[in-house]
Amino acid sequence: MPKRLSIEPHLSLSELEQRYRQSKDAVEKSHYQIIWLLASGKSSKEVSEVTGYSLSWIYELVWGYNHIGSDSLGDKRREHPGGKALLDDVQQAQLWQVLQSPPADGGLWNGRKVADWISELVGYKVSRQRGWEYLKQMKLRLRVPRPSHEETDYFEQEEWKKKVSIRGDTSRKKVSRRRRRSVGDG
Repeated sequence: MPKRLSIEPHLSLSELEQRYRQSKDAVEKSHYQIIWLLASGKSSKEVSEVTGYSLSWIYELVWGYNHIGSDSLGDKRREHPGGKALLDDVQQAQLWQVLQSPPADGGLWNGRKVADWISELVGYKVSRQRGWEYLKQMKLRLRVPRPSHEETDYFEQEEWKKKVSIRGDTSRKKVSRRRRRSVGDG
């Protein structure tokens, strides 16, 4: 014989039926129907056949209703903060201003540093992936300088660049004249 689940009397049988019949939200309506049918003495298998919900989901609904009450019923996804934008326009403008200067610890801005800054602004932890998404959204990217050798001498490199550029200019002029002549003669 199918198992009959016990329902805590948070609401009377008539209140459960009334909420089932008056609910505008489809998910909430079916949740109240399940609890109402179980409270009226139907077995979990009968309720599963009538509503189309699986037994495991019915057990979960009953557990929530018995431990929390009617607040556990209905579709709570609309209340989740993940559906809203994390930063409004003013906060995004603040972030843009902050990103124009180097971070407080030095180095370069990355997803983790942006996420930490946003976390301080909104008051809860934000993942580094979200920080990286904001960097990309603002058309910024991580710019890591090329590594340089420890024993490099900046002034020596600049002198070398000057010498190379002087030598390179004269050779380019000769080549370009030759090409002009050959094209004009031809």
